Amino acid sequence: MARQQILTDHNAIRAWAAARMGVPAVVDVSSQPGVQPHLLIAFDQVAYEDQDQAERPPNAGGFELVGWDEWFRLFDDAGLALAVLPDNPGVLDNSHQFIKRDDR
Repeated sequence: MARQQILTDHNAIRAWAAARMGVPAVVDVSSQPGVQPHLLIAFDQVAYEDQDQAERPPNAGGFELVGWDEWFRLFDDAGLALAVLPDNPGVLDNSHQFIKRDDR
């Protein structure tokens, strides 16, 4: 990701996501207990498409919307930072990636 801004502050991440209609979500990818789910920020209508489906068995794919408190607990426990492109007037790019805080 070229010329990126690194975010770790919870309020800054929340504001960045809110400006792009992003909501916190997790993807549970393991059937083994104790394995942390992958973090995700879901954007626009995509965030709500799968939420009205009938109950799925655990680890059946897809993602689950979660509250910011739970999302940030996982984010901090994993030692992550959010790399985003700097804001440009009139453009709300939702490109982002999760990186280890030590990798900056």
